[in-house]
Amino acid sequence: MYPRIRELREDHDMKQREPASILNCSQQVYSNYELGQRDIPTDILIQLSRLYNVSTDYILGLTDNKKSH
Repeated sequence: MYPRIRELREDHDMKQREPASILNCSQQVYSNYELGQRDIPTDILIQLSRLYNVSTDYILGLTDNKKSH
């Protein structure tokens, strides 16, 4: 799941500080999410899925379909 949030961020041409600001966390905390050094809380997972317009299942690696049906 952790590489997926990095790929999604890069696909949206964003620096780490941009989603961190939207999520109201520091760039370091966001970096820790991408590196898998910190678990992603459920509320942040939901915000990420909305930000990148993908399903939470996609972020979690449960499916390769970006959108839920």
